[in-house]
Amino acid sequence: MDDAVYWYAMATVLLFVKMWATGLYQGYHRITKMTFKTPEDARMAGKEPAQEELPQVQQASKAWSNDLENIPIFLALGMAYVLVGASPGLAMWLFMGFTAARYAHTLAYLARLQPWRTIAYGVGLVCMIVMAIQIVLAL
Repeated sequence: MDDAVYWYAMATVLLFVKMWATGLYQGYHRITKMTFKTPEDARMAGKEPAQEELPQVQQASKAWSNDLENIPIFLALGMAYVLVGASPGLAMWLFMGFTAARYAHTLAYLARLQPWRTIAYGVGLVCMIVMAIQIVLAL
């Protein structure tokens, strides 16, 4: 298997796991604290709907939203990277670098750690910029 394809597939799976874990984190806090903002969820638990989400759920939701702004772009760039045969030697560094940066970003978001959240975001962005340059060079 081509190295770039392997690392793209690995990054895709790891990013799925990260986003899934973010959802589980939200569910864990809602269930353990029996606090639900959505009326049907609160009703199912025999509770009144909460006025607002728990702080942990709010943070995870913000991290999730940021993922939705960045991960689809990465996946599209990664697919283009593989299809045009951009530098296979850089693929592992770029794909795993982006993935590690997204993990670090989420952890920093949940722990409310600045400037680490911004640094992690920046690392991921640099990976995507280098991917875009490599794609153009391969064309």
